[in-house]
Amino acid sequence: MKQSRKYAPDSETLALRAELQAAQSELALAYRQFDQATAPELVESCIYRISAAKARCDYYLRVLKAREPVAAGSAKGGAVWT
Repeated sequence: MKQSRKYAPDSETLALRAELQAAQSELALAYRQFDQATAPELVESCIYRISAAKARCDYYLRVLKAREPVAAGSAKGGAVWT
């Protein structure tokens, strides 16, 4: 029985996904710390960490999304026009 093979991500895509997961974990931690912070300086610090983690998440999502059309087109057997 022949199995249908889906798109297998390359090493760069896997690395980007790992970075995205790390940024998402850092964002979740920053939100938890924000919820617990009481000192104004700590609240401000958490806000900066949340903003930085969101920026990283946005970047990795944008890069991964830009890579997907090429990968999805080749994985589905669709023509890729150049």
